[in-house]
Amino acid sequence: MSLQTKLPRVGTTIFTVMSQLAAEHGAVNLGQGFPDFPVPQRLVDELDKAMRAGHNQYPPMHGVAPLRQAIAGKVLRCYGAHVNPDTEITVTSGATEALFNAIHAVVRPGEEVIVLDPAYDSYEPAIDLAGAKAVHVALDPQTFAVDWDKVRAAITPKTRLIMVNSPHNPSGAMLGKADLEALTKLLEGTDIFLISDEVYEHIVFDGRVHESILRWPELAKRAFVVSSFGKTYHCTGWKIGYAIAPPALTAEFRKVHQYNTFTSFGPAQYAFAAMLEAEPEHDEELGAFYQAKRDRFREQLLGTKLKPLPVPGGYFQLVDYSAISDLPDIEFVKWLTIEHGVTAIPLSPFYETPPAGQRLARLCFAKNAATLDAAIERLVKL
Repeated sequence: MSLQTKLPRVGTTIFTVMSQLAAEHGAVNLGQGFPDFPVPQRLVDELDKAMRAGHNQYPPMHGVAPLRQAIAGKVLRCYGAHVNPDTEITVTSGATEALFNAIHAVVRPGEEVIVLDPAYDSYEPAIDLAGAKAVHVALDPQTFAVDWDKVRAAITPKTRLIMVNSPHNPSGAMLGKADLEALTKLLEGTDIFLISDEVYEHIVFDGRVHESILRWPELAKRAFVVSSFGKTYHCTGWKIGYAIAPPALTAEFRKVHQYNTFTSFGPAQYAFAAMLEAEPEHDEELGAFYQAKRDRFREQLLGTKLKPLPVPGGYFQLVDYSAISDLPDIEFVKWLTIEHGVTAIPLSPFYETPPAGQRLARLCFAKNAATLDAAIERLVKL
């Protein structure tokens, strides 16, 4: 029996490849984006309490009421936006599921989705599975800023959706007010939808403000806004995220969600609801927590031949390795792992067409000081 793959360009993700290589060679893994420090103790206690209270069967398809209400309260506190917890919020099995659901809720075969490169690697496979085409628009290769004229030029009568991500993975770049103003003008008078991937929404530095799409009513009315508790609470393995969208879009989103995962881990939903109520300051303090890590790691990197780029938000540090090697990035990060015991992620898998001669790699600083110190001890020898 012959099998024709539905995803001919997809293999094992670079994150899995590099984490396996790190394990095989005993490398310090600064590749895959997960913290190696504990989740907040209250969250663990609340999870235990929820399981012991019997919240171990199917929760409601769209998420337990206390969590949806807590999310609505957080959105009002953070962004001044009123969202209805019953008709505009859906809890999902991580942000990746939410992104998949949102794409399949509105995108039809033969349509186009504009993706800003470099982009998180789950976007395009979901677009492909919807029978649509990803149209790639490159960000500035130095600053990772959006050229909205290029985005405008990429729009055709087939354009159904634009995807944005701020703070941006992998670069940490952020959209500002001017960007959202440009995007608003760009979409005026169109039927184009928007997905805003905001999983690093609380990890912003140097007094910056995260310009959530939820702050912009003209954009929010056509948008799915996606976030992740895993990134905010250091528990990526719990796989709980959510999507906020107007009622009509939420209804379509839930049609996909109910036949995808149907529902998500119940005890964790009750734990996050309790955490949001008891410690709302956690997300308010998260930027300072990670900024201290960013600043310390950046200072250490200045003692190596790696050149750190600016990091406005998120928990990844891009480094230019051109002073060390002229290897293409995938070859370089494998060499770095095998020969020098530090694992990074190359940038080229985030692109359809990587910039010629780009020599950048991504390091994750969401790690204990001891982990980062061990990596630096090896990197200074390059």
